[in-house]
Amino acid sequence: MNATLPPITVPQADPGAGYRAQKAEIDAAIMRALDSGWYILGKECSAFEVEFAAWQGAARAVGVANGTDALALILRGLGIGPGAAVATVSHTAVATVAAIEMVGASAVLVDIEPDTFTMDPAELEAVLANPPPGLPPIRAVIPVHIYGQPAAVEEIIAIANRHGAAVIEDCSQSHGALIGNRKCGTLGAAAAFSLYPTKNLGALGDGGVLSTDDAALADRIAALRQYGWRERYISDMAGVNSRLDEIQAAALRVKLGALDAVTARRQAIAAAYDAALADAPLAAPARRAGTSHVFHQYVLRCPDRSATQAHFRARGIATNIHYPVPVHAQAAYRGRIALGPAACRETERAAAEVLSLPMFAELADAQVETVCAALRALPG
Repeated sequence: MNATLPPITVPQADPGAGYRAQKAEIDAAIMRALDSGWYILGKECSAFEVEFAAWQGAARAVGVANGTDALALILRGLGIGPGAAVATVSHTAVATVAAIEMVGASAVLVDIEPDTFTMDPAELEAVLANPPPGLPPIRAVIPVHIYGQPAAVEEIIAIANRHGAAVIEDCSQSHGALIGNRKCGTLGAAAAFSLYPTKNLGALGDGGVLSTDDAALADRIAALRQYGWRERYISDMAGVNSRLDEIQAAALRVKLGALDAVTARRQAIAAAYDAALADAPLAAPARRAGTSHVFHQYVLRCPDRSATQAHFRARGIATNIHYPVPVHAQAAYRGRIALGPAACRETERAAAEVLSLPMFAELADAQVETVCAALRALPG
């Protein structure tokens, strides 16, 4: 009989820890929102939008209900829908592809670079130059800054510009990541951020925000998120209901103030893991030159993932897989989504090997050391 496994002492994620770390300030902000008597698109949301845009280095930000809607609303704002295609990756949360289909556009999925897990620019060039047969014109490209690692977005933008496609950055896992001295999300036409509770900037429920330097686009999206209203009860265009509520906005304003410190702590934890892997059989995650990784996840490639997971579980350490099945291989999408010429081979290989270690800013030093000890003890 197998020995009983020890209890989990190091969770892979703990969104409650982020709340507890700022409990007094968040509680006070929530009470302020409750006492105001205004709970949708009020002063808290407006203030969060201004503060987020300033932190991001963008001209405008628009708060919405979730990150999926942020992507979909950017597409709608750019006039991309039925009769258009959007290139993105299959190694992502399914939300990226779901957003494309929400607006009636068609997705085409590009393979990834094996070291960074982000969109392969060479394959994107091939897809834009010679799209799959029967695909509508590709009018947008959505690179995903996966795990907090910036994609090769400058190269991607240059390629997309040559082919007349807009670039929308999916920053749902990369709040605060840098490309040179600019934050992810400030290079393309617009950027979408999920504020799901486990994100680097996480709400206490669902939430999303988008940023752009295009004031006209921001105004259009601000109307689209509330039925197309520019004047109350009058729809100038067909919109949706996707609003960031005041309670979430109030909590997010507090958490935004701590985000740079949260990022620094995640990077310090990653550095400790890197050091522990110095003589281990598994390699530390790659970093793209000239960028900073913000470690929404710390992801290893494990040829024998089940054995590696068991190694950590036996030491009370939880792990996770982001993501076990590529979008194109899932039942909802299998056989009906166009793929690039590489047929997502690297994506499929990554899905069989990726493993996420514990990563959140509130991990105690002793918990980090527990993970480091397990890394040093990995069998060769």
